[in-house]
Amino acid sequence: MTLEVAKQAVLKMGNRLDSNYEAHVMVIGATGSIGSVCSRLLAQAGPAITLVAPRPEKLIDVKRKIEKESPHARVIISTTADDYIDQADLIVATTSALNTRIIDITKCKPGAVICDIARPPDISQEEAALRPDVLVIESGEVLLPGQPDYGYDIGLPAGVAYACLAETALLAMEGRFESYSLGRNIDIEQVQEIYRLFKKHQLKLSGLRSHGQYLTDADIAKKRAAAEERKLRRE
Repeated sequence: MTLEVAKQAVLKMGNRLDSNYEAHVMVIGATGSIGSVCSRLLAQAGPAITLVAPRPEKLIDVKRKIEKESPHARVIISTTADDYIDQADLIVATTSALNTRIIDITKCKPGAVICDIARPPDISQEEAALRPDVLVIESGEVLLPGQPDYGYDIGLPAGVAYACLAETALLAMEGRFESYSLGRNIDIEQVQEIYRLFKKHQLKLSGLRSHGQYLTDADIAKKRAAAEERKLRRE
């Protein structure tokens, strides 16, 4: 769902994640369970990807795996985001460091999308306000079919579930009572299978959210216009 919502957000900002556009993506926390599988999948779509994590030896392992799976991809590794953040059309932040700023949003490329799935989030609402031309979104929440009753308030609108809860619901709908993606090693095949079930049972993304608020097309149009204005000023 992180990749699905990121793809939609990038398109709405007028960009693409393909080689014709020469897109550049960045994954922060690229050696973690979510970050590594996101990196591998994003490398299949875009020509350039920067992997960011604190331990170089783990970064090298992920880089080698990507280069084996996606020989066309240009893979950069770094222990800090700042050196390459101005090139990224999409930044996926999957890790948090308390009391440390992982992303300097003021250095972002105009029109960039930051998919901030870290908890606590890497980009505060105050920081996001510094760059009205950059779209900061959360990980994708899922609209479940029917009228599910969770029995208590999970902090989302009726019928909407966090992706982890939606995965559990999908497995139950399939009669598969298993610990599907439990642990640090998540296979691409698992991601592809759960996405197939997502389509089979006609689940949908509930929309783009930023700091707990749903974004309208008008909200995104303002950010896109701000990005175009900033690009013109830079030229």
